[in-house]
Amino acid sequence: MVCLEKGGRPNVADFVHGSDGLGNIFLSPPKTSKSDKAASEFLVEKVSEYPGEVSILALGPLTNLALAIKRDSSFASKVKNIVVLGGSFFALGNVNPAAEANIYGDPEAADVVFTSGANIVIVGLNITTQILMTDVDLLELKQSEGKYAQVLCDMCKFYRDWHVNSDGIHGIFLHDPVSFMALARPDLFTYKKGVVRVETQGIYKGHTLLDQGLKRWNESNPWTGYSPVSVAWTVNVDEVLNYIKQQLMKP
Repeated sequence: MVCLEKGGRPNVADFVHGSDGLGNIFLSPPKTSKSDKAASEFLVEKVSEYPGEVSILALGPLTNLALAIKRDSSFASKVKNIVVLGGSFFALGNVNPAAEANIYGDPEAADVVFTSGANIVIVGLNITTQILMTDVDLLELKQSEGKYAQVLCDMCKFYRDWHVNSDGIHGIFLHDPVSFMALARPDLFTYKKGVVRVETQGIYKGHTLLDQGLKRWNESNPWTGYSPVSVAWTVNVDEVLNYIKQQLMKP
């Protein structure tokens, strides 16, 4: 997801990613032009054109996906699957102790998406913070013949320095690439299925809570009656990290 339809400038966490969102390396503007279509319109159009074939990797707030679901009531049944980077699932958040940044950015949209009935896999901080690309890994990448290795390492320097100050680690968490791996290599993860709801207000705003199905409830509750989603629960850390490094170091 690149743009938000709510209006205004997207909220960039410049203290994490730099003012340009790419580690303050200020690449030249792209030569391609932006589509005139709203993001939700584009999503609805493509999923309708290729029903059952389109997979979506959502790496930011879920505003546009929620708008697509509201725009077309059949969207959830026509999309092949949606892999979402978001939530923390019994782990510490990264905006505050309760919430992860993407879900916190639009919790109402996240709740719409998670309860839509679409085939959804959620990859949260409980998984992505297990995959650390250390300074040694980054140096190996920089010294490789990877086609984009140098520019990627330049991008990561700002992000790496933030991790040192924020988390006391010398390296970077691979949140987005790990989420891609759940789409490309789902066999490297295990999952728990259940209904996920999102708190939309108060100090728990953005908090994701999974009903793990461990109890048969006597009465209905806000989780009752919704389709379950899959939440990544364990990950093969070594295999995922090695796969990502191999792809980045390809000439």
